[in-house]
Amino acid sequence: MATTLRRAPVANPAPARLASSPPKRPLSVRIGKKLRRKADALIERSSLVSNAPVLDAHDFGWTRVLRDNWQTILDEARAVLEHPEAVPLLDEVSPDHKRIAPPGKWRSFFLRGYGCDIADNMARCPRTTALVRQVPGLNSAFFSILTPGAHIPRHRGVTKAILTAHLGLIVPKKREDCRMQVADEMVTWEEGRIVVFDDTYFHEVWNDTDEIRVILLVQFRRPTRWLGRKVGDIFLGAVRRSRFVQDARSSLGDWEKAMQRLEREP
Repeated sequence: MATTLRRAPVANPAPARLASSPPKRPLSVRIGKKLRRKADALIERSSLVSNAPVLDAHDFGWTRVLRDNWQTILDEARAVLEHPEAVPLLDEVSPDHKRIAPPGKWRSFFLRGYGCDIADNMARCPRTTALVRQVPGLNSAFFSILTPGAHIPRHRGVTKAILTAHLGLIVPKKREDCRMQVADEMVTWEEGRIVVFDDTYFHEVWNDTDEIRVILLVQFRRPTRWLGRKVGDIFLGAVRRSRFVQDARSSLGDWEKAMQRLEREP
């Protein structure tokens, strides 16, 4: 099986309270959240795959390509980790992630983000890039790095039009202490295995170990019938034009310059 699942000891605990209130979201985003329920309902009815919180990775034929080549992907991830300070903190790339990103503990190296290719990063990881380009409806692909003690509080994604896959690359030895709760299911990662889940269900992540956890995170379009596809196109188009996504793309460019400087140093 692609995942290890067990029932969580508690169901959907209350989200941790942040020390300070995040900036208020723009009116367009708040209106979008209200429309999201109707859009998600239409997408759910049009879905050609399960609407469960955690899906069977084997239902997606392309996942085998990533599983079969996971060590190749790991080699390129290790090369990226040679310059960890140039791999951006997610909350510094995406202001919207300040709500959930543990300070200094969650780094992300983007190959593709928010529907936009990061050409220089792709050039650094050509084999991984060639593999993720085979994912139908690819939206984002990046190495997600959680440092020891990281905790990502309970949160949810923006649309059922997107599903998320995690390919385990570097997993702490105490797997049960590095875990993710999706709805009422607990998931642990394994090296070379893939987890597929619907991030519109509330989920929470812990790394209660003294080791890093590295995965390849892939977001891709949910297979749907025509109506679900059209609704998803409209919603994702609005997200990609939002200020939050535009700010994130700009920040990725700044981090790219930092990586270039490090690579020029003797």
